[in-house]
Amino acid sequence: MVAIIDYDAGNIRSVEKALQFLGQETTVTRDAGTILSADKVILPGVGSFGDAMGKLRQYKLDRVIYEVVEHNIPFLGICLGLQLLFERSDETPGVEGLGILKGEILRIPDTPGLKIPHMGWNSLTFPNEGRLFMGVGKESYVYFVHSYYLKAADESMVTAATEYGTYIHASVESGNVFACQFHPEKSSETGLKILKNFVEL
Repeated sequence: MVAIIDYDAGNIRSVEKALQFLGQETTVTRDAGTILSADKVILPGVGSFGDAMGKLRQYKLDRVIYEVVEHNIPFLGICLGLQLLFERSDETPGVEGLGILKGEILRIPDTPGLKIPHMGWNSLTFPNEGRLFMGVGKESYVYFVHSYYLKAADESMVTAATEYGTYIHASVESGNVFACQFHPEKSSETGLKILKNFVEL
């Protein structure tokens, strides 16, 4: 069973639908026992970094996520879910992220001809081998919606990257923790392959 963490963020249902399409039993929940008994856990979401951290703390889900990581349950952060795993974000100065992974979330720099937020399809490069990308072709396209991007402190954890006004760390893997800045659930066949790789870990 795949637990999808419910913390009042947007875009949770589209992740659930993609997993159900793959034949996965899913539950959208904020119940600690349900999350900790799941085979896999996903933290999706779109929205503001500061608001999201406030909700995670309000529902005591920050503690549950630390336990998931400690218990070695495969965990996937998507979009805002990736950003929350890190230490801080330019979007909400002074608000601490979960700090499970080292790095910071920066605003995409203004670049002539490029709109912010970055909304659309970008191709990926794979600087390091990643379990999420097994069987995914080079230069595969995935769908992004974001104004802020990850700069990981340890580049060896970066398994996918893209360019949009700057070099963007698009996916990371560290132990049982996986995260994507892009939306696999909106990325057609490539995205479904990435989600399938995660649920089959």
